[in-house]
Amino acid sequence: MSLVAVGLTHHTAPLDVLEQATIDDDGLTKALTDLVSRDHVAEVVVLSTCNRIEIYAMAERFHGAVDDICSFLCDRTGLSSDGLSDIVALHYDDGATRHLFEVASGLDSAVIGEHEVLGQVRRAWERGQAEGTSGSHLNTVFRHALEVGKAVRTETSIGRHTTSVSQAAVQMAAHQLGSLDGCKVLVLGAGEMGGGIAQALHSSSVGDVAVVNRTWERAVELAEAIGGRAVPLLDLPVALGDVDLLLTTTGARSIMVEHGDLEPVMRAREDRSLLIVDVAVPRDVDPGAADLPGVTLLDMDDLRAFAEQGIEQRTQEISKVNEMIELAVLRWSDEHSARRAAPLVTALRTMAEDVRESELARFAPRLEGLDDRQREAVEALTRGIVGKLLHEPTVRVKDAVGSARGERLAEAMRDLFDLDDSEPPAVSRVED
Repeated sequence: MSLVAVGLTHHTAPLDVLEQATIDDDGLTKALTDLVSRDHVAEVVVLSTCNRIEIYAMAERFHGAVDDICSFLCDRTGLSSDGLSDIVALHYDDGATRHLFEVASGLDSAVIGEHEVLGQVRRAWERGQAEGTSGSHLNTVFRHALEVGKAVRTETSIGRHTTSVSQAAVQMAAHQLGSLDGCKVLVLGAGEMGGGIAQALHSSSVGDVAVVNRTWERAVELAEAIGGRAVPLLDLPVALGDVDLLLTTTGARSIMVEHGDLEPVMRAREDRSLLIVDVAVPRDVDPGAADLPGVTLLDMDDLRAFAEQGIEQRTQEISKVNEMIELAVLRWSDEHSARRAAPLVTALRTMAEDVRESELARFAPRLEGLDDRQREAVEALTRGIVGKLLHEPTVRVKDAVGSARGERLAEAMRDLFDLDDSEPPAVSRVED
């Protein structure tokens, strides 16, 4: 059984494709059920964020599982299989493990070292567990990923400066405007990222922060937490007429601010410009709004470009993180190999023990005259003989796991002893 990770990320897929592919919280149950019901997918976890949609799966058959997952992504994006192949990212076995560790560590994020992704990985795994699609294999690798992500943030300075997309959005706005001192700001969206943006603004010297959200209670709660004010969603056009900066990050599946909504607002503002930073995926603001006089519209593509400017300053920390991840992958690979060999070894030892016990039972009449001490000696003797006979083949299969030779040894062991281990071939593995 192979671990595969198939997905679309900010590295290869354009923003409009990511918008189509992203799965909100309400759609996760259906997506997980759909994926795990496919012929070659045994377990699955879906990680959907503003920068990626990645599907981690245990594959009954490697190529079949990849085809199943790509078919799912084609259905979501409307792309043909050829169109998808140009932008899809594929990792498998140790490569998939390494990639997940990099994601959890913030090394694969648009903002290197950001901390939000670790919580997103945890929630994706917990959702898979809750829906019954994450089993023993994925549970183990995701548990290791969270441990690696925590260790990276504890033992390196990778996230010392900008630690979230929310902070980066506020910093980009400050860079664009020169300063946020005294600025009037409107935050559209009171979810996790909206809350992060509001907190980042609260620690700066902005003049006024208004919060708009589809759920009024969430808007009020966030506004009170930062000393701002809540604005009803219906009053959004009025509020836009008075602010210098709009930061938007809702989870809406459709446009929240249309070109036609902004046009009269900008006419009424006369010569006052408006900066919009839209870090929602899918986007909250109609891209056409950028054509309106006085509007500067920045989105996730701009945020990634802004974040890349600070990467060179953290090159040394990135090297440290890579070393930690490589060691973690090696430890994982060793443990995983042992687990993959375990069912075959268990089947062999169970078969041998059954033979030993049946032979003792067959000779029981001849052993009736033995006292307890003599019976214990016979038990110890027969167990010792079985153990010594099985020791060398067991060690050789474990040592060769993950190689072509190991596969041949395992298959020969099954044939010679007529074993039925409950796992797929314990030592077959596709190299990344």
